[in-house]
Amino acid sequence: MSAPATHGPQDATGTGVRVCLCTCPDLAGAEALAVALVEDGLAACVKLLPGVLSVYRWDGRTERAQEVQLIMKTTAERLPALMDRVRASHPYACPELIALEAVAGLPGYLDWVRDHCARTDTGP
Repeated sequence: MSAPATHGPQDATGTGVRVCLCTCPDLAGAEALAVALVEDGLAACVKLLPGVLSVYRWDGRTERAQEVQLIMKTTAERLPALMDRVRASHPYACPELIALEAVAGLPGYLDWVRDHCARTDTGP
């Protein structure tokens, strides 16, 4: 396995890239959130996986819901702003949003994530 890429901002533990998970109640809302995050440089990429069945406890009951799973790629530096945007625009009172550290990956892909999220412009 090769060493993590050295281009762009990193954190003490490695790549500086984060993979975030979030669910939305419908495809339209999930897509709107994904587009906003990518266009504003808060995420380099967001994958939408519709048809996810979530089983969870809420208000003392076991609930089931069809949801859309979002898989977002961002940087440690942009993570707080991404979390703020999700919190502000998500329809759930307590949206799922967890971030996982990308401890390794293909250097070119990690560079692409960091480069996209480091942009100050939102144009092409």
